[in-house]
Amino acid sequence: MRSCDTLIRNANVVDGSGAAPASMDVAINGDQICELGPSLSYAASAIIDAQGLALAPGFIDVHTHDDTAVIHDPVMLPKLSQGVTTVIVGNCGISAAPVQLRGEPPDPMNLLGNADAFRYPTFAAYVAAIQEVIPAVNVGALVGHTALRNNHMDRLDRTATEGEMIAMRRQLKEALDGGALGLSTGLAYLSANAASTEEVLALAELLASAGAVYTTHMRSETEAILDAMQEAFEVGRLSRVPVIISHLKCAGIANWGRSSEVLQFLDTARASQPAGCDCYPYAAGSSTLDLRQVDERVKITITWSTSHPEVAGQTLEQIAAVWNLTQLEAAKRLQPAGAIYHSISEEDMRRILQHPATMIGSDGLPNDPRPHPRLWGTFPRVLGRYSREEKMLSLPEAVHKMTGMPAQRFGLAKRGLIRQGYYADLVLFDPDQIIDTATFSDPVSPSKGIARIWVNGVLSYTDQGATGKRNGRFLSRGKTTWIQ
Repeated sequence: MRSCDTLIRNANVVDGSGAAPASMDVAINGDQICELGPSLSYAASAIIDAQGLALAPGFIDVHTHDDTAVIHDPVMLPKLSQGVTTVIVGNCGISAAPVQLRGEPPDPMNLLGNADAFRYPTFAAYVAAIQEVIPAVNVGALVGHTALRNNHMDRLDRTATEGEMIAMRRQLKEALDGGALGLSTGLAYLSANAASTEEVLALAELLASAGAVYTTHMRSETEAILDAMQEAFEVGRLSRVPVIISHLKCAGIANWGRSSEVLQFLDTARASQPAGCDCYPYAAGSSTLDLRQVDERVKITITWSTSHPEVAGQTLEQIAAVWNLTQLEAAKRLQPAGAIYHSISEEDMRRILQHPATMIGSDGLPNDPRPHPRLWGTFPRVLGRYSREEKMLSLPEAVHKMTGMPAQRFGLAKRGLIRQGYYADLVLFDPDQIIDTATFSDPVSPSKGIARIWVNGVLSYTDQGATGKRNGRFLSRGKTTWIQ
């Protein structure tokens, strides 16, 4: 009789392709799936009776800021506990590498930690750190445009000179040669807003020959969103690279109700070039406290403040009332700080979430002392609330957005599907019970319904918690396959 390390029997396999589930057994040997099919015959070191629970590829969180968390907190419980086996870091133009600071990190790079967290002057140094610590999840990395600007510019409120762009290009090429997935920008932030489209193009033109992608926190997500989308698509078209719009939303009360228009604009672009987006399943965003986003009609919760740490968890309205200031004046006093903005329409978010070009990304901030609940709850929330309860997405559709689609778009070889010869990143869960429990008032709370998680063949999490066995890897860029 053949032997394997683990045999999972009687699983309802949701394979990540979008196909209907099928009852079968899955055999794991080493770090790979060696066979799947009905009634497999193996002598296995561990035999798991799934009893009809859903078995899916491990979820891929395409939009994270876990750059430093995977090293200083390698257990990665916020992600592992919700079924995530791979995180993509370096989003929104901010990455932990390559970075050389001259003082404290500029906003919003401070979302990744203080100056001590930035220890990786080269991309290779960051890869080596991942390989040394062995986090519980796999890590794929983008290179942040703002990080590159920080390395080579004396100030960030202007566009780069030709010499500075040459230096940035050199660092980006080194990272791409070292396996980076692509380039990210955060053009909405003041640290990159002054960058011209030409500056972005000078970097993006390196991506095509590498088979890499361009992801962007666009220049605007409010009234000027279509202009910002047009800029993003132009960068992709001129550079001949796929474009992924980060956390697509219609932000700000004046922008509510525009999701149909925004998605039509996306579809028009998709007809002639590879383009898509990611989305988190909440009607609130989170970032640093931006004075431009202070709107007294919008509930804003302060998650941290360097100057007034005691106010974390309070709303800006409450703080302003105690201080007898306007909310804008209070926000100025709190900076630098972090905030949750309840500035998104639920209806718009749902429409974007359902769109066939949308992947799932948490955009969680692991360094926030009172994080947005998306850090702990994104994937079970989609599966439980929006798929099972509200039937916005079928189970295969929802899983595809979390697995097969991102693996193909980002070039994660032999990931994202349950196939023979693919890596055994797997999550066993109860589709009738899976649900998020993290809330805005109690955000640090693991989800329910996750039974077991394997990362590269190693059982890393059960319904009793993390097993203590970490087997994540750094994932170099492979060949992208675009799904339109």
